[in-house]
Amino acid sequence: MSVLTPPPTSALAPEAAVLLVLLPTVGTAPPVRTATLASLRVLQQRLGPAIRVLSADDESHPVVMRSFQPADLPTFVLMRQGVELWRQQGLPEGEFIVAQLLARLAPPPPG
Repeated sequence: MSVLTPPPTSALAPEAAVLLVLLPTVGTAPPVRTATLASLRVLQQRLGPAIRVLSADDESHPVVMRSFQPADLPTFVLMRQGVELWRQQGLPEGEFIVAQLLARLAPPPPG
């Protein structure tokens, strides 16, 4: 899996979540793929150490792609300790994605 601008190991919280970005291998023009990967690097910077952004495609990680069985690509999968917390097909748009992802990590309110 490709790690996008990995934070130093010491900066990752032990309970850090992983945002797995499943990307298409075929049908994506190189400039589009480059722009997508650049956007993911910016997303990693904005998420900080709470969530590690990783990308995979069918060519580099076919087993990962089969195990997640995405209906469509790209697909974002947020996981923590092996548990899927959230999944979205297509690239998230807008500024809300950082807050949305971090909110998925918050414990439910008591009561």
